[in-house]
Amino acid sequence: MAAVDLNTVRSTIEARLATELASSPAIPVVFNNMTFDSTAEDTFVQCVTSFGTGSYLTMGGSANSTNSLVGLILLNVFTEEGLGAGSNFVIGKRLRDLYNNITVSNVIFDSPIGPEILASSPEGKFQTQLRITFEIYEDL
Repeated sequence: MAAVDLNTVRSTIEARLATELASSPAIPVVFNNMTFDSTAEDTFVQCVTSFGTGSYLTMGGSANSTNSLVGLILLNVFTEEGLGAGSNFVIGKRLRDLYNNITVSNVIFDSPIGPEILASSPEGKFQTQLRITFEIYEDL
């Protein structure tokens, strides 16, 4: 039986992002399973949080043991096409600083990868991507 509530972990990640991008300047954030019209915004960030592998850290069975659960945050930054990469990199720095090698509510974030420029973007948008792995320890 898993001890970690995955929605609590997801909420920790998403709340941190939504708070950061709510001001200075405000940038819309799109999360999984959320309707959004990308043609209505020149700049926005898409966040996809997924959970991956887990491993046993101790041999206690379903009680008195510890597991490790690893996940990935995928952040796609979209800005208006034809303006260059500068805007994306400014937003990318904000996002890197938000998660770079820190622990928040027992979620341990690794160093981000990116922002990397992606060749295939939605029409009219310039896209960069950051990837951040994270880990949670669950005590059973």
